[in-house]
Amino acid sequence: MPSDVEVYHDIRSGNMIGEKMKIIGINCSPRKGQTTQKGLEVCLNAARDESSKIRTNIIELAGLDIRGCLACGYCNKQLKCKQEDDFNSLISALNDKDLAGIIIGTPVYLGAMTSQCKAFLDRCVMFRRNGFIFRNMVGGVLAVGGVRNGGQELTIQTVQAAMLCQDMICVGDGFSTAHFGAVLWSGGADGIEGDETGLETAVNLGRRLAQVALKMGT
Repeated sequence: MPSDVEVYHDIRSGNMIGEKMKIIGINCSPRKGQTTQKGLEVCLNAARDESSKIRTNIIELAGLDIRGCLACGYCNKQLKCKQEDDFNSLISALNDKDLAGIIIGTPVYLGAMTSQCKAFLDRCVMFRRNGFIFRNMVGGVLAVGGVRNGGQELTIQTVQAAMLCQDMICVGDGFSTAHFGAVLWSGGADGIEGDETGLETAVNLGRRLAQVALKMGT
């Protein structure tokens, strides 16, 4: 599955390239370069195909030390967390003025998002507390399950709930599938590459998110 999406396995190794409009994927899998990343690549390739204005990147959480929120209130009036872990290295990329959309990608573990995904979303509370920085940003969700009906849609809706708390604009996979988001199945003989229906939802999610982001930017 060829891809032109630029992958940052560790955001500390480089800075995001400034462009007119950015859409980033957050890979919340604990495994680097596996099915969730491949699904995000499909989404982001479709997003980029909508306009030459759009640039895409993937941030991999695998290998990063991102702990759960302590509800200590340290970030109430500043974009900084008291915990000295790798989340602080992501803040500048998430606070980029050119950032127009975020696609969260997560495997489904026991019918829910990964612990990496939950920790990331909880720590993003600082963007709500400091002026709703994510307000009007477009958000989408991709979920990969090892079985066809393993909780992908429930996982997507749970992540969307966190996005709504940020006053983001949530989109689904859009025409012509038009449900909650990208729903992928990795349990077949060919992995997600053999899941034609799931890949169609990934393409549609990327396309729809880009379309809405472009409309918001006009």
